[in-house]
Amino acid sequence: MNIQESGEMYLETILVLKKSGINVRSIDIADKLGYSKPSVSRAVRILRENGYISVDPGGIITLLPEGEAIAERTYERHRILTELFIRLGVDEATAAEDACRIEHVISEATFAAIKGHISERSLTKE
Repeated sequence: MNIQESGEMYLETILVLKKSGINVRSIDIADKLGYSKPSVSRAVRILRENGYISVDPGGIITLLPEGEAIAERTYERHRILTELFIRLGVDEATAAEDACRIEHVISEATFAAIKGHISERSLTKE
């Protein structure tokens, strides 16, 4: 699963849009990310050619298993890092923005430690 940060961002965005209940199209991705339509079209083509997504004749984008795995992993990192930063006192917007940057470069070991810490802290709060 070797994919660039931008690819992870696109896959995560597709997942988030899908979870919101819409049939995802390139225009939805462009709107969500604030990118140009040509940039999104190019990225979608690359993701499709590399087997991360499929695009039906109507332009509906579907995550394929490998793409969905990357998207889920990235989205989990985003959610947990955002939660950690908020617990540390960072405002929600800044926490989400910082998590978005960090989610792509943090090591598996460090993320696992953070995830374990968040889980332990959640259990002690209940």
